[in-house]
Amino acid sequence: MSSIRGSKGRAASAVSTSERDAFSGAFVLPRFLRRPARYGMALATGRVNIRPHTGSFATVVFLAVTGLYGMALGGHTQSVSQALTTGAGFALEDVHVSGNVETSDIDILQQLGLDGSTSVVAIDAHAAREKLIELPWVTDAHVQKIYPRGLSVRLTERKPVGIWQHGHRLALIDARGDVIAPLNGARHADLPLYVGLGADVHADELEARLLFYPELRARVKAAIRIADRRWDLRLDNGVTLSLPAENIGAALKRFAEFDAGRDVLSRDITAVDLRLEDRVTLRLSEASHERRKQALEARAKLIKAGQKS
Repeated sequence: MSSIRGSKGRAASAVSTSERDAFSGAFVLPRFLRRPARYGMALATGRVNIRPHTGSFATVVFLAVTGLYGMALGGHTQSVSQALTTGAGFALEDVHVSGNVETSDIDILQQLGLDGSTSVVAIDAHAAREKLIELPWVTDAHVQKIYPRGLSVRLTERKPVGIWQHGHRLALIDARGDVIAPLNGARHADLPLYVGLGADVHADELEARLLFYPELRARVKAAIRIADRRWDLRLDNGVTLSLPAENIGAALKRFAEFDAGRDVLSRDITAVDLRLEDRVTLRLSEASHERRKQALEARAKLIKAGQKS
C-alpha cells in the first residue's frame, strides 16, 4: 500500500511540476485585480444572486449623479442648495454688524449679496470676508455663521489722519499716507490738509516730528509739499513756516528755542524761514514793514537833527 501511495504522490508531483512548466510563460493578473476578475466571471455566468430592487436603486443613483453633474455644469449648484436649505429652516433673517463707523450697513449687505432667499448654510464665511476687505474703509473683517438663521459681521476700519489735496481732488489718507476715499461732506473737514505731489506719502514722517511740539501742531492748518522735497506749514493765523528738506526735527527744535519767551507767531509777520541751519529768518507783513520803515526814517531824522545842534 505504501508503494502505491508513493507512486501516486510521485505522479501528482510530476503533474504539478509539468503544469507549472506549461503555464510559466502565461499572463497572470496582479493580485489586486484577481478578486474583481473572479466576481466579474461569476456575475457573467449567473453564479451571483442579485438582490431585489438593486436595479431601481442603481437607476436612482444614476439619475441623482446625472442631476448633480448637470447642476455643476450649468452653475446652478449654489441656487439649488440655497433653495433647499432655505426651505429647511436655514433662511438668513438676522445679520449683526459691529465695528463699522464709516461703512454703512447697506454697503455691507450689498457687498455680501444678501437677500431674502439667502441661506446660512450656503454662505462661505471666508469668501464673505474677502469681499468685505475690498470695501474702501475696511482693513479686516470677521464673519461667523450663527445657526440656524443668523450671521455676525465684525469690521476693523481705517482711521483718517488728514486730507490730501492733489490738483482739484481731495481725499482722506491714513497714518501710512494711503488714500482711503474721496472727501465727501464736512465730517472730516477739521483734519489737517496736506497739499501737493508726495504729500500723502511723507505725511506720516512730518506727523512724527510734530508730535514733539503739540502747541505748534495744533496751529497747523495745512502742510504744503514743495517740489516733493520739503514742507511749508500754513498756520491758523496765516503765517507760513518753511522747513528744510533735511533735519526737520532739528529745525523745529531751533525754532522752539528761538520762540521761547518771544511769542514770535503772534507778531505781525507773514513767514518764518528755517531752511538755514545758523539762523531764523522772519518776514514782516506789508503793514509791519511800512511801520518799521517809517520808524527807521524818523529815527534817522532825529539823529541828523541831533548832529546839527
